[in-house]
Amino acid sequence: MELKLWAAASVVAAASVGVAQAQGNQQGKLSNDVLRIGVLTDISGVYADISGKGAVEAVKMAVEDFGGTMFGKPIEVVSADHQNKADVGAAKAREWYDGGVDMINDLANSGVALAVAGVAKEKKRHAIVNNASNVGVTNAQCSPYTVHYTYDAYSLAHGTGKAIAEGGGDTWFFLTVDFAFGIGLEQQVSDVVRASKGRVVGAARHPLGTTDFSSYVLQAQASKAKIVGLASTGNDTINAIKAANEFGLTKNQKLAALLLWIQDVHALGLPTAQGLQLTNAWYWDMNDDSRAFAKRYQQRMGGQMPNMAHAGDYSSTMHYLKAVRAAGSDDPDAVSAKMREMPISDMFTKAGKIREDGRMVHDMYLWQVKTPAESKGAWDYLKAVKTIPADQAFMPLAQSTCYLVKK
Repeated sequence: MELKLWAAASVVAAASVGVAQAQGNQQGKLSNDVLRIGVLTDISGVYADISGKGAVEAVKMAVEDFGGTMFGKPIEVVSADHQNKADVGAAKAREWYDGGVDMINDLANSGVALAVAGVAKEKKRHAIVNNASNVGVTNAQCSPYTVHYTYDAYSLAHGTGKAIAEGGGDTWFFLTVDFAFGIGLEQQVSDVVRASKGRVVGAARHPLGTTDFSSYVLQAQASKAKIVGLASTGNDTINAIKAANEFGLTKNQKLAALLLWIQDVHALGLPTAQGLQLTNAWYWDMNDDSRAFAKRYQQRMGGQMPNMAHAGDYSSTMHYLKAVRAAGSDDPDAVSAKMREMPISDMFTKAGKIREDGRMVHDMYLWQVKTPAESKGAWDYLKAVKTIPADQAFMPLAQSTCYLVKK
C-alpha cells in the first residue's frame, strides 16, 4: 500500500513539475525547431549492464521531468550502440552532430569518450561523459563543449586506492584491461600508491571482455603483492573476482576493485563481494531524494536499481536543459557559459560545479560492501565509510593541462 501511494504521489509531483517547466519554456528559440539529445552507450557489450538501456532510460526520465519541450518545441532522445569501438563512436557522433543532435550523453568506455570529445570540439557541440574515467577528457581533449560529470580515474584512485594504500596495502600488482580506461586507472592508482610510500611490483594486461583470467591470476599470485588491483569494470571485474576466488588468490592477497558498480555486486552476490571497498559518486540509498529517483527508475527498468552513472545521466541532462532555457537558445557557446555558471543541486549532488576545464566537481564517497547478515534485502549492498570532499576528490586545476585553464 505504501508503494502504491508513493507511486501515485510521484506521478502527480512529476506531472506538476513538468507543467510548470513547460509553461516557463516558451521564451527563446531553437536553431532547427527541435532539441535533440543522443545517448551513445554500450547496448550489447561488456558494459551493457552498467550503462546501456539504463542510460537511455535515465536521460528520457530527465527530459520527461523537464516537461518534454523547450521553448514550446519538442525535445527528442535518440540512442545508439558504440560497440566499445572508438572509431564507431566517433563516426556516430559526427553523423549525429551533422544531423542536428545538440548534445551526446553517457559515453561508456574511455576510448569512445576521448574520441567523441574530439569530435565535439571540432563540431562545437556538447558531449557529457558519465560512464568513462580517463582524465584526458578534461586535459588533452578538453574544450568548452565537453563535460566530465560523474567520476574519473583520479577520483577513484584517491578514494579506493588511497584508502587501501594508507591502510597497509603497500605492495600492488594490477590486472588491467588493455585500453585507455584501464591503463589510465592503473597509472592514477600507481601514483597514489607511490605517494603513500608503497610499491607497484607489476601488472598483467588483458583484453576487453576476456573470460579466461587463469594466466593473469597466476601472475598476480606469483607477484606475492599484498594487493591485487583490478583496473577494469563490469564483466571484466566480475570474472576477475570469480577467478581470484577459484584459484585461492584471496586466501593470501586482497583484491582492490577500483571501479565496482552496484550491478557488479548484484551479479557476484554478497557472499563473494562482501568486504570489498569501492568509490562511487552516488548510491541509491543515500537520502530521500536518491531513494525517490531510484524507486521511479526501478519501476521503469524491471526491478534494476540505478548506479552512479545512471544518476549522472539524469542529472547532467537536466542541468543541460536548464542551461539551454537560461541561455534562451541552443547556441553551444551560450549554453556552455550557463552550464559553468549555474550551480548543481539535485538528487545527484547538493553542491556541484562545472570548472573551466569541464570537470564537474562534487563530493565522492568511499563505500564497503555489506556482509549477507548486514543486508536487509535486495539491492541493500553498501555501507558508507567516508566522504571525500570535492576539493580533494578531483585533480586540482593547478595540475590540469587543459588549454582553457588560466595559469
